[in-house]
Amino acid sequence: MTHTRYAFVKAGWHAEIVDRALDGFCELIPAEQVDVFDVPGAFELPLMARDLAASGRYACVAAAALVVDGGIYRHDFVAQAVVDGLMRAGLDTGIPVLSVSLTPHHFQPTAHHIDIFRGHFVEKGREAARAALMIGKTRAAIAA
Repeated sequence: MTHTRYAFVKAGWHAEIVDRALDGFCELIPAEQVDVFDVPGAFELPLMARDLAASGRYACVAAAALVVDGGIYRHDFVAQAVVDGLMRAGLDTGIPVLSVSLTPHHFQPTAHHIDIFRGHFVEKGREAARAALMIGKTRAAIAA
Protein backbone atom coordinates (compact mmCIF):
# COMPACT_ATOMS: atom_id res chain seq x y z
CA MET A 1 0.00 0.00 0.00
CA THR A 2 1.30 3.43 -0.93
CA HIS A 3 0.72 6.04 1.74
CA THR A 4 -0.23 9.52 0.65
CA ARG A 5 -0.16 11.11 4.08
CA TYR A 6 2.78 12.82 5.69
CA ALA A 7 3.47 13.71 9.31
CA PHE A 8 5.12 17.00 10.19
CA VAL A 9 6.35 17.46 13.77
CA LYS A 10 7.51 20.86 14.97
CA ALA A 11 9.12 22.07 18.15
CA GLY A 12 7.51 24.89 20.10
CA TRP A 13 10.74 26.73 20.91
CA HIS A 14 11.19 29.56 18.41
CA ALA A 15 7.82 28.68 16.83
CA GLU A 16 7.73 32.02 14.98
CA ILE A 17 10.68 30.68 12.98
CA VAL A 18 10.20 26.90 13.03
CA ASP A 19 6.58 27.05 11.84
CA ARG A 20 7.77 28.51 8.53
CA ALA A 21 9.21 25.09 7.63
CA LEU A 22 5.67 23.75 7.51
CA ASP A 23 4.75 26.57 5.12
CA GLY A 24 7.52 25.51 2.75
CA PHE A 25 6.65 21.83 3.09
CA CYS A 26 3.03 22.51 2.16
CA GLU A 27 4.04 24.45 -0.94
CA LEU A 28 4.93 21.07 -2.49
CA ILE A 29 2.79 18.61 -0.57
CA PRO A 30 -0.85 19.67 -0.17
CA ALA A 31 -1.76 20.62 3.40
CA GLU A 32 -4.70 18.20 3.19
CA GLN A 33 -2.16 15.35 3.08
CA VAL A 34 -0.13 16.60 6.06
CA ASP A 35 -0.92 15.87 9.70
CA VAL A 36 0.79 18.36 12.00
CA PHE A 37 2.01 17.60 15.50
CA ASP A 38 3.60 19.90 18.06
CA VAL A 39 6.13 18.99 20.72
CA PRO A 40 7.63 21.26 23.41
CA GLY A 41 11.17 21.35 22.07
CA ALA A 42 13.71 19.69 19.81
CA PHE A 43 14.61 17.02 22.33
CA GLU A 44 11.10 15.56 22.09
CA LEU A 45 11.16 15.24 18.28
CA PRO A 46 12.74 11.78 17.95
CA LEU A 47 10.23 10.01 20.21
CA MET A 48 7.23 11.58 18.48
CA ALA A 49 8.76 10.92 15.05
CA ARG A 50 9.34 7.28 15.96
CA ASP A 51 5.77 6.85 17.19
CA LEU A 52 4.34 8.45 14.06
CA ALA A 53 6.57 6.42 11.76
CA ALA A 54 5.69 3.20 13.60
CA SER A 55 1.96 3.93 13.26
CA GLY A 56 2.03 2.82 9.63
CA ARG A 57 -0.07 5.81 8.57
CA TYR A 58 2.62 7.92 6.93
CA ALA A 59 4.85 7.78 3.88
CA CYS A 60 7.31 10.03 5.67
CA VAL A 61 7.79 12.02 8.86
CA ALA A 62 9.44 15.45 8.84
CA ALA A 63 10.67 17.02 12.07
CA ALA A 64 11.53 20.71 12.50
CA ALA A 65 13.34 22.61 15.23
CA LEU A 66 15.77 25.44 15.81
CA VAL A 67 18.41 24.53 18.39
CA VAL A 68 20.38 27.54 19.55
CA ASP A 69 22.95 28.31 22.21
CA GLY A 70 20.91 29.88 24.98
CA GLY A 71 23.96 30.55 27.11
CA ILE A 72 22.84 28.15 29.84
CA TYR A 73 23.73 24.83 28.25
CA ARG A 74 25.71 23.55 25.30
CA HIS A 75 23.28 23.31 22.41
CA ASP A 76 25.54 20.96 20.48
CA PHE A 77 24.66 17.98 22.69
CA VAL A 78 20.94 18.61 22.12
CA ALA A 79 21.45 18.98 18.38
CA GLN A 80 23.43 15.75 18.16
CA ALA A 81 20.89 13.84 20.23
CA VAL A 82 18.05 15.09 18.04
CA VAL A 83 19.71 14.23 14.74
CA ASP A 84 20.84 10.82 16.01
CA GLY A 85 17.37 10.10 17.39
CA LEU A 86 15.63 11.07 14.16
CA MET A 87 17.95 8.86 12.12
CA ARG A 88 17.38 5.99 14.52
CA ALA A 89 13.59 6.44 14.30
CA GLY A 90 13.75 6.09 10.53
CA LEU A 91 16.10 3.12 10.59
CA ASP A 92 14.13 1.32 13.31
CA THR A 93 10.76 1.76 11.59
CA GLY A 94 11.74 1.67 7.93
CA ILE A 95 9.84 4.92 7.37
CA PRO A 96 11.82 7.97 6.22
CA VAL A 97 12.27 10.50 9.02
CA LEU A 98 13.60 13.80 7.73
CA SER A 99 15.32 16.46 9.80
CA VAL A 100 14.50 20.10 9.30
CA SER A 101 16.43 20.86 12.46
CA LEU A 102 18.92 23.69 12.25
CA THR A 103 21.67 24.46 14.73
CA PRO A 104 23.24 27.79 13.77
CA HIS A 105 26.58 28.83 15.21
CA HIS A 106 25.32 32.36 15.68
CA PHE A 107 21.75 33.31 16.48
CA GLN A 108 20.52 36.37 18.28
CA PRO A 109 16.79 36.96 18.75
CA THR A 110 16.93 40.22 16.82
CA ALA A 111 14.52 41.18 14.03
CA HIS A 112 17.35 40.73 11.51
CA HIS A 113 18.24 37.17 12.58
CA ILE A 114 14.61 36.16 12.98
CA ASP A 115 13.84 37.31 9.42
CA ILE A 116 16.87 35.46 8.03
CA PHE A 117 15.96 32.20 9.75
CA ARG A 118 12.25 32.46 8.95
CA GLY A 119 13.13 32.60 5.26
CA HIS A 120 15.67 29.81 5.64
CA PHE A 121 13.11 27.54 7.31
CA VAL A 122 10.68 28.02 4.42
CA GLU A 123 13.37 26.75 2.06
CA LYS A 124 14.30 23.89 4.40
CA GLY A 125 10.62 22.88 4.46
CA ARG A 126 10.59 22.79 0.65
CA GLU A 127 13.76 20.69 0.69
CA ALA A 128 12.16 18.21 3.09
CA ALA A 129 9.08 17.95 0.87
CA ARG A 130 11.26 17.33 -2.19
CA ALA A 131 13.15 14.65 -0.28
CA ALA A 132 9.92 13.00 0.91
CA LEU A 133 8.55 12.88 -2.64
CA MET A 134 11.82 11.63 -4.11
CA ILE A 135 12.19 8.88 -1.50
CA GLY A 136 8.60 7.79 -2.13
CA LYS A 137 9.16 7.68 -5.88
CA THR A 138 12.41 5.73 -5.53
CA ARG A 139 10.90 3.23 -3.11
CA ALA A 140 7.93 2.70 -5.45
CA ALA A 141 10.33 2.03 -8.32
CA ILE A 142 12.26 -0.48 -6.22
CA ALA A 143 9.04 -2.26 -5.25
CA ALA A 144 7.81 -2.45 -8.87
